[in-house]
Amino acid sequence: MRNEQVKPNFEFIALMASLMSIVALAIDALLPAIAEIGISINSLDPTDNQLLIVMIFLGLGFGQLFFGPLSDSYGRKPVVYIGFVLFAFASVICVLAPSLEWMVVGRILQGIGLSAPRTISISIIRDTYTGDYMAKIMSFVTAFFILVPVVAPAIGKVVLETMGWQAIFYMQLFFALVVGIWFWKRQAETLKPEYKVPFSLAIFIKGTKEIFKFKETVACTMVSGFITGSFLVYLSSAQHVFEDQYDLKESFPYIFAGLAISIGCSTFLNGTLVVRFGMRKLALYALVFFTLIALLYALFFFGKPNPGLPILLLFLSSLFFCLGFVWGNMRSIAMQPIGHIAGIGAAITGFISTILSIPISLYVGSFVQDTVWPLFVGLGTCGLLSIILFLLFRTKPVNSNRVTF
Repeated sequence: MRNEQVKPNFEFIALMASLMSIVALAIDALLPAIAEIGISINSLDPTDNQLLIVMIFLGLGFGQLFFGPLSDSYGRKPVVYIGFVLFAFASVICVLAPSLEWMVVGRILQGIGLSAPRTISISIIRDTYTGDYMAKIMSFVTAFFILVPVVAPAIGKVVLETMGWQAIFYMQLFFALVVGIWFWKRQAETLKPEYKVPFSLAIFIKGTKEIFKFKETVACTMVSGFITGSFLVYLSSAQHVFEDQYDLKESFPYIFAGLAISIGCSTFLNGTLVVRFGMRKLALYALVFFTLIALLYALFFFGKPNPGLPILLLFLSSLFFCLGFVWGNMRSIAMQPIGHIAGIGAAITGFISTILSIPISLYVGSFVQDTVWPLFVGLGTCGLLSIILFLLFRTKPVNSNRVTF
């Protein structure tokens, strides 16, 4: 039986965050180099080059469908190793890519490989903790995870200017190697033999049907997709907005880092508040404020050019502060009733939210040409849909599990 009273040590939180953060490093460290990569592969349209960011999420979505069920059959650790090997192979493809098409193939394969450590880390946490206590652990893990987006663009810029954009991929490989060895040496297998299930299509179908019995799980998964999709618009267009629209090429990594800090602060704060107030209440309040802030910007600056940089940063940092109370809590609420199929559960919920986010990002991102206004319209619309879904299908927690440490 899983013991949610076991207190996690610092190393456990840091290791789980590191498994997740390889994804962030693979995405954010590349942001300062997008224009240079585009020149190297003869792709000069900023909208087309957004695919270098967006398409890794496609791989993340589909990869979970394979690695999640596999981890329920063969254990968590072997699946993580497979993911690291595939990531290394995909990174070589990216370095050698002669065109945008090949680079996109490499990025998709990178996403598939990284979906293993990303998904399995959630399964490992769910193997051990439940309820608001699990949300507390997820918040602290996410807070550590946010440190990577803070520093990754600046690191990527330094590597780009000193060794070229190809070296960014080598840096990612080195980080993955270090984390992989750490995981191998220090993390025990959390899937007990009695919980293993044979890998088969029937088991996968049965698990999918089981997940769809829980309406709140499905609703929170879709909310995660809407919110991730709207954030992905920002992520894929940030380089274009700050470097082209605001002419801040040198300052971009530091602006990006500052905005990431706002997410990290709220995520850490969520970890201290969630056991006291509950993940559902915090998530709902955050969604409401997130939506209001985005819609207020859309109203104030309708038909107008971009505002001054301080105003834009004020709105964005306020929005991202809300996100820290949404992501971890929504994932924890979705996973709460499906702990008995944590691997398949993390895979399917992750797949749905990720795949839902991609068309949102591509559609809204196509409008972010001359101003940032379409971004806020997308954020507000996704927030409004999320509130409706959450209110329609939320349930009362069966067991609050409110403890402190």
